[in-house]
Amino acid sequence: QVRLVESGGGLVQAGGSLRLSCAASGRTFSSYAMGWFRQAPGKEREFVAAISWTGGSTNYADSVKGRFTISRDNAKNTVYLQMNSLKPEDTAVYYCAQGNTRIAFTTSTRYDYWGQGTQVTVSS
Repeated sequence: QVRLVESGGGLVQAGGSLRLSCAASGRTFSSYAMGWFRQAPGKEREFVAAISWTGGSTNYADSVKGRFTISRDNAKNTVYLQMNSLKPEDTAVYYCAQGNTRIAFTTSTRYDYWGQGTQVTVSS
């Protein structure tokens, strides 16, 4: 059974940084793309970033491009999201997801498994 556990969320001031981690278990981590999504209060879940199985290809939402960086360590079965220059509008619950292919798709339907989420709050 696949399990994804996020960590690293918290409260930070605008302009600050956070690094989210997602530890995966249950199937061959290095065979699948990974993604990060977020959901703010009263809004639908939205795509943030995705990375292909080898880490050679990444995709980002326009709203985070240039500020966030997704990476993975296949030896540690972990995917990361480095978030810099945080803004109050980045406040959301951030979810890690494991894809059903090797490709870094941006749509949630391409992801089979989801973590419980970690809260990120950015104060102004």
